[in-house]
Amino acid sequence: MPELPDIELYLASLERRVLGVPLDRLRLTSSFLLRTVDPAPAELAGRKVVSLARIGKRIVIGFEGELFAALLLMIAGIGNAYSDEILHRARLSPLQLTRNLSGEEATHLHAATRSVLCEWRDRLIAETGDGWPEKVTALRDGMAVHGRFRQPCPDCGAPVQRIVRAENECNYCARCQTGGRVLADRALSRLLGRDWPQSLDES
Repeated sequence: MPELPDIELYLASLERRVLGVPLDRLRLTSSFLLRTVDPAPAELAGRKVVSLARIGKRIVIGFEGELFAALLLMIAGIGNAYSDEILHRARLSPLQLTRNLSGEEATHLHAATRSVLCEWRDRLIAETGDGWPEKVTALRDGMAVHGRFRQPCPDCGAPVQRIVRAENECNYCARCQTGGRVLADRALSRLLGRDWPQSLDES
């Protein structure tokens, strides 16, 4: 789950503020937030928060009387950022299909996933300190490739490349991840046709 660092950041910030504190009231500002009405939100008023946990992408707040409120943070784009970083660390192409991974590649991907997500979780929590995460952004200082198009890869110095499809963008290092091959996207590569660079030497 690529959004783990940001969700864990919110969980840590909530724990410092609400654990052991009674809920004054629950105010819903969007109809999209409420998925069930049993028990009614009003039943949570006055109950103390006794636990906070993460289940997948949801933050689960436990109240006295074994009542729970589950919140799904609608974080958009943050997962793509960590995915780019994971694939760069694992030295895998962003177009590599998981079903085609060798055993060694799968091992590298697993290790890269754990290390990138844990490092960014710890870093975000440390940077936020006792504050509240005011700004959720996919562009963070210290990332190796994400949001660094044309900037040098911190590992090899080659310019970071990107693939743009619709509203999504992925960043990668051609030298570290694709053997020097510049990957085509569906927009610019079609426009340029034969002029599209096939390798770093041609770009």
